[in-house]
Amino acid sequence: MSQQLINHSPDLKRLRDEGYEIVINGGFLQIHQIPYLNSAKEIKYGILVSTLSLANSTTTTTPDNHVIHFIGENPCDNTGSPITAIQYNNAATHLMEGLIVDRSFSNKPAAGYQDYYEKVKRYADIIAAPAKFLDDEVTEKTFKVIPDMENDSVFQYIDTNSSRANIDMINAKFKGQKVAIVGLGGTGAYVLDLVAKTPVSEIHIYDGDSFDQHNAFRSPGAASVEDLDQRQKKAEYLGATYRRMHKGIIIHSGYISDSNIHELYEMSYVFICVDRNSVRKHITDRLAARGVSFIDVGLGVNVVGDRLTGAVRVTSGTAEKSDHLSQRISGEDNDQNEYTTNIQIADLNALNAVLAVIKWKKLSGFYVDLEEEHHSSYSIGVSKIFNEDATA
Repeated sequence: MSQQLINHSPDLKRLRDEGYEIVINGGFLQIHQIPYLNSAKEIKYGILVSTLSLANSTTTTTPDNHVIHFIGENPCDNTGSPITAIQYNNAATHLMEGLIVDRSFSNKPAAGYQDYYEKVKRYADIIAAPAKFLDDEVTEKTFKVIPDMENDSVFQYIDTNSSRANIDMINAKFKGQKVAIVGLGGTGAYVLDLVAKTPVSEIHIYDGDSFDQHNAFRSPGAASVEDLDQRQKKAEYLGATYRRMHKGIIIHSGYISDSNIHELYEMSYVFICVDRNSVRKHITDRLAARGVSFIDVGLGVNVVGDRLTGAVRVTSGTAEKSDHLSQRISGEDNDQNEYTTNIQIADLNALNAVLAVIKWKKLSGFYVDLEEEHHSSYSIGVSKIFNEDATA
């Protein structure tokens, strides 16, 4: 992927063709062997590191900012003083796993940088000039071939969003997780949409239903008429859709039953997005007994006059806390609940999924969790979230 990106991006190709040692590492562009003078006026070599903005998987776009990072000592002028024109931040920063920079520089042209060639060349020229003045054989254009870094990402293309936001190290907390989503109706489909944008190792999706016309109106995206005519299983249709982004999606076109529930015992987290309380209760009881962390979701929607009211619920169970589950998850199927018959609304499904995924991210250490609640509900009528069952 790295060589394809370089070959299809005129600015990166120009850098390589002119002899710069460039490497694509995740969502970052690295330029090796940049000569500079340190405070002792010794010639050293450092690495420039820039966030990488992409128009698609094979082409760069205009750089998202003018700041560039540096691995090495503070570059100095001929007197041994730091180059003032670029000073910005001299604190070490952990950008991603295996990538720590020592400082950051800022030097912005009036019109900004139009491409990465212009950005890299400007900083390289400023940093390398004193070293070249001391030794005219010093150069950053070595024409050295650097092998591609192995692309072991779970994504089909680089996650430049995390690198732009400088949250790669926080995002790495999801790496290695195996997540299951049981039920791909409205809420489960939105859970998949959000989880597929994280670097979890595997996403197992379970649903035996077909993806029908009514499902298109309560799922993310926009299914075509041709999609609906194929009468695919939900797991197959949604799995194929999100495999375009995430390599680790594993499709199970069937329901969870006693014959396969053991598969959930190997998961890091399980999202339970089913309609029937009896099924929900059976699964949660088995997971709780095994100490498997899970998040159960639910909606209750009823007609009042000519409007709808109800609530959205998220209930969590972990190895550390499960004593609240008997009071929160019922095993009785209630046909009086409008949600179990024909009322599902895309925005409520999406909200239910968002709250569930935020809770999962809290349990994973991605977000701060001050309340540590294991049951929360959003009431539509009063627009309030109620948190209960905190960790003792």
